[in-house]
Amino acid sequence: MTPQEFKAAREALGLSASQLGTILSTDPRTIRKWEAEHGGSARPPNPIACRVLEWMLAGYRPPEWPQP
Repeated sequence: MTPQEFKAAREALGLSASQLGTILSTDPRTIRKWEAEHGGSARPPNPIACRVLEWMLAGYRPPEWPQP
């Protein structure tokens, strides 16, 4: 999953970087670095985080999912 696809998936789920960070037990700054396309702070998205995003796009909702 590319950084652009990762960000698009997060946005399609309606989650902020902070909310996704809570679900993944990851700092929101790390989420933003995974989504960065270029620059010194950019790094590829974590493969496990990508898999979890794919599961959530397919309908899985973890216990940490934000309540409406």
